[in-house]
Amino acid sequence: MDIQVRRLSACETMGSATTICSDKTGTLTLNEMTVVEAVIGKKKANPPDDSSQLPGSVVSLLSEGVAQNSTGNVFVPKDGSNIEISGSPTEKAILYWAVKLGMKFDTARSESKILHVFPFNSEKKRGGVALQRADSEVHIHWKGAAEIVLASCSGYIDSNGCLQSINDDKEFFKVAIDEMAANSLRCVALAYRVCEKEKVPTDEEGFNRWILPEDNLVLLAIVGIKDPCRPGVKDAVKICMDAGVKVRMVTGDNIQTARAIALECGILSSAEDATGPTIIEGRVFRDLSDKEREQVATKITVMGRSSPSDKLLLVQALRKGGDVVAVTGDGTNDAPALHEADIGLSMGIQGTEVAKESSDIIILDDNFSSVVKVVRWGRSVYANIQKFIQFQLTVNVAALVINVVAAISSGDVPLNSVQLLWVNLIMDTLGALALATEPPTDNLMHRSPVGRREPLITNIMWRNLLIQASYQVTVLLVLNFEGMTILHLKDDPDSTHAYKVKNTLIFNAFVMCQLFNEFNARKPEEINCFKGVTKNYLFMGIIGFTLILQIIIIEFLGKFTSTVRLDWQLWLVSIGIGIISWPLAVVGKLIPVPKTPVASYFTKPFRRYTSSRNA
Repeated sequence: MDIQVRRLSACETMGSATTICSDKTGTLTLNEMTVVEAVIGKKKANPPDDSSQLPGSVVSLLSEGVAQNSTGNVFVPKDGSNIEISGSPTEKAILYWAVKLGMKFDTARSESKILHVFPFNSEKKRGGVALQRADSEVHIHWKGAAEIVLASCSGYIDSNGCLQSINDDKEFFKVAIDEMAANSLRCVALAYRVCEKEKVPTDEEGFNRWILPEDNLVLLAIVGIKDPCRPGVKDAVKICMDAGVKVRMVTGDNIQTARAIALECGILSSAEDATGPTIIEGRVFRDLSDKEREQVATKITVMGRSSPSDKLLLVQALRKGGDVVAVTGDGTNDAPALHEADIGLSMGIQGTEVAKESSDIIILDDNFSSVVKVVRWGRSVYANIQKFIQFQLTVNVAALVINVVAAISSGDVPLNSVQLLWVNLIMDTLGALALATEPPTDNLMHRSPVGRREPLITNIMWRNLLIQASYQVTVLLVLNFEGMTILHLKDDPDSTHAYKVKNTLIFNAFVMCQLFNEFNARKPEEINCFKGVTKNYLFMGIIGFTLILQIIIIEFLGKFTSTVRLDWQLWLVSIGIGIISWPLAVVGKLIPVPKTPVASYFTKPFRRYTSSRNA
């Protein structure tokens, strides 16, 4: 599996998850970005990297801004082989696009000096840099979310290289952004402005306090970056939906881009579903009151233009509403949400160390399909715990009732301490090992999630437990009180030996009941308890090993366990008593059980009492 578990209990918790808040970039998509559209000066460049369609002044300013306002790098090999570009996927896409436009990366960087940097901020959705050119002119370059940068622009450079007011044409650029976003493109705007020399600080302290001007920007370009969906994501999302786990997309991208990707991935089933509050912007959710957030959170499927704090608010609102929340994240800013969630899932490739430290499970391949595997295995762990508890309680209830009833009525117990120790070894160690190794099945992903308040012991488990325990108690108590007569042991001249034969049969039949009931515990809800049993070699090995040890105990360790050897007829009787548990389990599974947990009938009066006391 492509996961690393940092906190073991998270595996079981993941099986109870009712909702997954997933990032878009890199998790639902491939994180392999390419610039496929570009709008420059009220004109769509076709192809987007054809510099002959653009004014030389725009190409020059774009080269300057892209080269300096980036944490990436471009390496051009001297042997003429392919260039190598480093940086985040978005930066690599923009750098590659600028190189195709004619940008000489090293030259562009050498022609200007960086005065001050405002790193990309996930709250403001933009990053900027102040440059001093060779002619001493200072340029402020900004790069960020298209509609946010556009809102700060007062002009643009047209196809003739002339500066134009943007007031009359702002709607055109907004429509261009919406069209790109509707085609599931990430929209990034590049803009700049000239800064007056008198406003530029002259000392280091001034630079430290300098806030880069964000107004009166000149729009240079709006680029649309394609990040295709991962293969298999749509199927993985459908599996989650069928399993009752709601998948929510939480992304910093434009709401239209998020909507298009959600439709492509199957998170939104149709365009008609893409209405508020199913699809919402982070700032709208942020402005709601705590109570309103709780009500709206359950309806949200896509949250666009969200900040890390919005993701945290969503997680908190969902948890308050009773959801078991899993969250995926890769950035340092995602750490609070990862820590707050019931299960934090960080990305192994793009994830920062801070995100990984705050998470419970690391997805090594950054793929949403691996998140589904975690849900599947988590449910398997939870189901195997339930199987073992059902098996363990059946053994305990039967052994306790048999010994207590026998002790009260006759003053003697049919199962001595050594025999009970052996039964406990079957029950606790070998039984747990056998049932815990059951691999996950497809059936696990066709049931509803357990959730936060569901009881560990279900009504189905109670039904199976009571049927098997009642059968074992009835048969073994009959043998205890009437065994001498039924087995014709009263005629045995050695009454002590006859008594030991009866108790040995009770012990042997009790162990056989547990061995055969272990098969029933494999499939608490399914009629066919043998499905896939031959593929679980460890289970079959433990059953065989237990049977061999039981034969050795009865036939050769009589002094140690206070038993005597049984003839083949009594062995057949023991096996027959045990094997009846199979058809009995089939009949039991046909009995319907109420949906309301049995435990709730006992807790309701207590809750009423406590609520009345509090009132």
